[in-house]
Amino acid sequence: MIQMENVLLSEVSPEHYTVSKITGRKKSMFADDICNNKTTLMSIINAAKILVIGAAGSVGSAFVRQLAMFTPKTLHVVDISENNLVELVRDLRCSSVVLPDDFLALPIALGSIEMERFLETHQYDYILNFSALKHVRSEKDPFSLIRMYNTNVGNVHNLLQKLTRQNGIKKFFSVSSDKAVNPHNVMGATKIFMERVHLLHSDKVSFSTARFANVAFSDGSLLHGFRMRLQKKQPIAAPVDTKRYFISHEEAGQLCLLSCFLGENRDVYFPKLDPDANLVAFSDIALMYLEFLGFKPVIYKTEDEARNASFDFDVTSKIWPCYFFNSSTTGEKPFEEFYTDTDIVELNRYKAAGVLNRKQNTEPQQILDAIEKMEEIKLKAIWNKEEIVSAIKIAVPELFHVEKGRNLDQGM
Repeated sequence: MIQMENVLLSEVSPEHYTVSKITGRKKSMFADDICNNKTTLMSIINAAKILVIGAAGSVGSAFVRQLAMFTPKTLHVVDISENNLVELVRDLRCSSVVLPDDFLALPIALGSIEMERFLETHQYDYILNFSALKHVRSEKDPFSLIRMYNTNVGNVHNLLQKLTRQNGIKKFFSVSSDKAVNPHNVMGATKIFMERVHLLHSDKVSFSTARFANVAFSDGSLLHGFRMRLQKKQPIAAPVDTKRYFISHEEAGQLCLLSCFLGENRDVYFPKLDPDANLVAFSDIALMYLEFLGFKPVIYKTEDEARNASFDFDVTSKIWPCYFFNSSTTGEKPFEEFYTDTDIVELNRYKAAGVLNRKQNTEPQQILDAIEKMEEIKLKAIWNKEEIVSAIKIAVPELFHVEKGRNLDQGM
């Protein structure tokens, strides 16, 4: 049995693992862009009433920490996770930032009756939505898939319909994903669907978004899983043929700041990363992580071998069982992209952020038809995954979805 008693929690914490080794950056890639626009950001945020939805997740909380440094006039944060919300408030109150007198934290969710009533009695200059289902594995069954649609698309559409009847909102920001470009999974498709829903309402509600890379060690991510496997004395598993871009929590928050407060209507921001230099395989990151902690990987050919071997290792031997494999699950794309070949991209506005400006939706009826079809499906007594995917394809015809009959929940 692995003996972890002598390994301090801090020693396996991602906070003590140099993310710079993954990203190749010693400071935030957006540090100069934030510094160059600090005065403008301060003047905008100082006078702003701001609501952050999904504020206590990995990206939402990273954004709130960045935002709080610019002292908004009003800051209201909501999140369905009561525990994470409490920790966010404790973190802010114990830090050097000065929160405004008009600060509220509420454990409520977008799409709920509580949120509906709350928004009827509060008005904001800026609303930022970080509420999302982000895992490809959540498309494995129709029930998770419907929740993914509701969270990533349906709730946003419903809120935008209400906001079109209000005056005063300057910007609605929703977080997107690199998986939205040429999507191979339904999660990515719901993100480009969400962007198109924003476009549908963009004449009345200005919006901007940010297409993210993977946020290193964000909750639930595979990198976060590496940390948990070591804490729980379990083998590390990672695909060798799947590469991703990575940014830090700080960079994630800063990219959202730039997009929300400096972006024009319909702008999509993304990090300027080079596929040759910045795409990293998950298996390589696993090796970096173990190396940093002083462990030598022992690679096994099967999950069972790695799992069984974990019971025979002693932490003092400084070796760790690993299982590296080729991806064989539905929805996995070998690499991600931030824009298509036909997008018009602006690369000179910022040092580290690129911008593409989406045109007004040329096929609004497709979006409305897809939403209507999804509402019809939700009313049925029996939900069918294939029918849901077909409905989403009405809005996202470019979805390249290959059902392989195997999902991420079926492996380590």
